Amino acid sequence: MKRILCLFSAVMLMSAMSWSQVKINFETYKLKNGLTVILHEDHSAPVAAVNVMYHVGSKNELPKRTGFAHLFEHMMFQGSAHVAYGDHFKLLQEIGANINGTTNEDRTTYYEVVPSNNLELGLYLESDRMGFLLPAMTQDKLDNQRDVVKNERRQRVDNVPYGTADERIAKALYPPTHPYSWPVIGYMEDLTAASLEDVKGFFQTYYAPNNACLAIAGDFQPAEAKELVEKYFGGIPSGLAFDRPKPQEVTLPETKVLVAEDKVQLPRLYKTWHSPSSNTREDAVLSVFGDILGSGKNSRLYKTLVYDRQIAQSANAGQGGSEIGGTFQITVTAKPGKTLTELQTVVDSLVNDALTNGVTETEVEKSLVNTETGIVNSLQTVLGKAISLASFYDFTGDADGINKQMDLYKGITPQEVQTVAKKYLQKPCVVLSMVPQGKTELAVQNSH
Repeated sequence: MKRILCLFSAVMLMSAMSWSQVKINFETYKLKNGLTVILHEDHSAPVAAVNVMYHVGSKNELPKRTGFAHLFEHMMFQGSAHVAYGDHFKLLQEIGANINGTTNEDRTTYYEVVPSNNLELGLYLESDRMGFLLPAMTQDKLDNQRDVVKNERRQRVDNVPYGTADERIAKALYPPTHPYSWPVIGYMEDLTAASLEDVKGFFQTYYAPNNACLAIAGDFQPAEAKELVEKYFGGIPSGLAFDRPKPQEVTLPETKVLVAEDKVQLPRLYKTWHSPSSNTREDAVLSVFGDILGSGKNSRLYKTLVYDRQIAQSANAGQGGSEIGGTFQITVTAKPGKTLTELQTVVDSLVNDALTNGVTETEVEKSLVNTETGIVNSLQTVLGKAISLASFYDFTGDADGINKQMDLYKGITPQEVQTVAKKYLQKPCVVLSMVPQGKTELAVQNSH
C-alpha cells in the first residue's frame, strides 16, 4: 500500500511539473477583412498544420432548416472556382497530407497537415473554398452531397444500435426552437427541403473571413507565412454581421421518462441533466464529478455495477459542456436478463450517496491528474495545437487559453464538487430506456 501511495504521489508531482513547463508560444493578428490568424512555430518535424475554424455549427441553423452546417462539411470538398471537382483531395493526397473536416453544434473546422514545403498549397486550397465556393456550387453537387449526407445519417444514426438516443434526449431536454434541440446531421425532411438558394444564403452568412480563425502550426517562417496568408486570404471580402444564439436558461418542470424500442440486444439506460456551458468553473467541477462517478474501471458506477453487482456490461458518466449550455449524462448498459429498473435503482443510490456524503480528496486528485494528462497529450502534435488555439479563440476570445487550461481546475475541493453536483443533479432530468424491440418490460418502470 505504501508503494502504491508513493507511486501516486510521484505521478502527481510529475504531472504538476509537466504542466508548469507547458507553454505554447504563438502570435495572433487580424487581416483587414476580419480574418483572425494565429501562428505557432514548431520546427521539431518538417510538417505544418493548416486549420480553418468557422464559428458556425448546427446551433446557427433554424427549425425546418437543419443539417446545413454538416452539409457544408461535404460541399466544401466538392471544388471551388479555381479548384476542379475532386482536385482538393487529389492535390493533397499526392503529397501525403492528412485531411479532414468536422462539424458540431458550435463550430466547423477544416484542416490539412502537409509537408512544410507545401504550406502554400494548403493555404491556397483553404482560401479558394472560403472565397470562391459559390461560383462552383451547382444543383447537381447539392443533390449529390445531400444524398451522401442522408446515407451517412442512415449508417450512423437510423440503422445503428442506440443511434437515435442523443436525438431523442435532445428533443426532450430542449424546447423545439432551442439551438441544441436538433441533431448536427439534421433531419431527413429538412435535408430534402433545402434549396440551392437556402444553402447559398447560409454560406454567405457564416463562411466569411470575419467568422473564421486560421491557425497555422508547425515548421514555417512567420514572415513567409504572413505573406502567403495576405496573398490568398487578404482579398476575400468580409461577410455581413449576424446575431449569435445566446445562452438560454432551460429547466425541466419534471423528470421526463422515455422508452424507445430499437434493434439492440441489450437494454441501455440514459439519464441526462442540464448542466453548465464549456469553459466555465462549474463545467470543470462537474467534469471532475463525472470522472469520479463513471470514468474508468475504478469509478464508482463501473466498480459497483460491472464488477461487484455484475448487473451491467458498461457504465459511464460525464459532463459535456458546449458554447451556450451543457449536459451531464450517465449511460449504463444492462447484462442479459437484467432490467433497467434494477440498474436505475443502483445508479440512483450511488449518485445520492455522492451528493449526500461527498467525494474524497484522492478521487478529486486522480481526476485532475487524468485531466492534465489528457491536455498535455492533446498538444503533442502540430494539428492538436492548431485546433486548440483556434478553439480557444473562437469560444473565449483568447487563444492563450491553450496555456491556461488547468486554471479552471485549480483548487477544486471535494466540497465544491459536492456542492456543484447537488446544484444540477438534484433537478429533473430525462430518463431514456432503449430496449430490444418487443421488450418494453425491460425499461425503467418508475422514476423520480
